[in-house]
Amino acid sequence: MTTKQRILIVEDEPVLADVIKDYLRQADIEATVLNDGISAVETILSTKPDLVILDLMLPGKDGLTICREVRAKSDVPIILETAKVEEIDRLLGLELGADDYLCKPFSPRELVARVKAILRRTARSRTARECDTSEGALLLDQESWIATIDGTNLNLTRREFQLLLALYSRPGRVFSRSQLLDLAFPGDSEVFDRTIDSHIKNIRSKVKSVDPNCEAIRSVYGVGYAFDR
Repeated sequence: MTTKQRILIVEDEPVLADVIKDYLRQADIEATVLNDGISAVETILSTKPDLVILDLMLPGKDGLTICREVRAKSDVPIILETAKVEEIDRLLGLELGADDYLCKPFSPRELVARVKAILRRTARSRTARECDTSEGALLLDQESWIATIDGTNLNLTRREFQLLLALYSRPGRVFSRSQLLDLAFPGDSEVFDRTIDSHIKNIRSKVKSVDPNCEAIRSVYGVGYAFDR
């Protein structure tokens, strides 16, 4: 029997929370609701949901603070939802590690579609090293530090491999340069945020030398990079 995926909704508007919960249940996704931010971090870390829908404005502790604290200890997918529409809020949410962002009012159907898309990407990333080995597949072997496409070695440097692995492990998620520095090169004082661009350029060049049609690494203007399968 397939285990239902579990979503935690952190939302202080009871009516909206119930609507989201009902739509998720119709999609055969189990959902529970938390109405304030006070115990959100503890609940997320202890119950380990498959995804969190997190309101930005919450009593007790705001969504951005919760997102920051959770990200320090967990890579659980997070969708932020808020009435704020300013660009700085959207970018700040992404900088803190949110996987997606919806502005109120939004369609519950659209939210469910985004939840499903993120859950699919997360499921694929968990089995990345065991996934499709058909022609054109990109595979990363962390033990040998080798990346291949259809069995052809890309000959990445150590830092290029580290950077590609950071993106590859969370397909679809947008990372800022500073986030990639922390993920791929923790403690490496010789790598700077603009060095990321140079490494990305080299990785793309090596990938295209093997598969000219591959556009796996996507640039997101003003934010950073994402890996698309």
